[in-house]
Amino acid sequence: MSEMDDLAAFAMLVEANSFTLAAQWLDTSTSQLSKRISKLEKSFGVMLLHRTTRSLTLTSAGAILLPEARALLAQRDRVRDAMACLSESLVGTVRLTVPVSLGETFLEGVLTEFARQYPEVQVELDLNNHFRDMRRDGFDLGIRSSVGVDERLVAKPLLSLQELTCASPDYLAQHGKPQTPEALRVHSCLLNSHHAGRETWVYHQRHELSRVTVRGAFASNHYGLLKQAALLGAGIARLPSYMVHKELKDGRLQWLLRDYQTPVSSLFLVHPFEGHLPRRIQVIADYLTQWFERSAAALEKL
Repeated sequence: MSEMDDLAAFAMLVEANSFTLAAQWLDTSTSQLSKRISKLEKSFGVMLLHRTTRSLTLTSAGAILLPEARALLAQRDRVRDAMACLSESLVGTVRLTVPVSLGETFLEGVLTEFARQYPEVQVELDLNNHFRDMRRDGFDLGIRSSVGVDERLVAKPLLSLQELTCASPDYLAQHGKPQTPEALRVHSCLLNSHHAGRETWVYHQRHELSRVTVRGAFASNHYGLLKQAALLGAGIARLPSYMVHKELKDGRLQWLLRDYQTPVSSLFLVHPFEGHLPRRIQVIADYLTQWFERSAAALEKL
């Protein structure tokens, strides 16, 4: 226990005028409370209370200390109230780190929709495909495809992530629409150079697994560029579901091989373990959660 806690115990004991009652208020034992008062007396080198079996009376030193102890406790309560107010205020900066293509996808909403609703919350968005140590680098929130074993982080599932096989109507009009994964062998495919096995696309249907070797004249480690290339009719791409639901809805892209599943992974919203999140951080966490829920709902309607 700190000296401030012992001062609080002393002030409460005087108010209760009973070790038994004060111990109940403090949720401790009378022996522990007695030790704390003795510790406080030893620290100041004075006796604070005259104790009898029936009553407690302040010594002259105790009478001097009591108003000071109460003032210190009142000041502590004011500080706690101020910090609680700050924690619940919708003012300040939230530092958010996310993968590049993902951040670009919901950036428009953060800059417009969220900013209109919470104009005093400044979102500092870090777009980075490399691992960031959130505590060391001072980030409040992050989105990750894996969390590993890190007891310093709290992780909340956001989305079951699946790549959809897509192409533009113009490309399909010129080259035909593949009906099976095997048919991709004769198409121009847009390859993700971030993946080691970028030329092997995996699909499964019921209990049957297909591994198809594909080829293409364009590769990139950036989903946004692969999406743009697909929109321009450069070939067939596999793109994250959250990234293409608008283009699929308005017909600028078509979803191919819908009866075949691609591998599923997860996205997580993570934050350093600090207990209760300040409200300015909680509202952006809620916004991101709702954004992904809307994305998944939009995809289900296609």
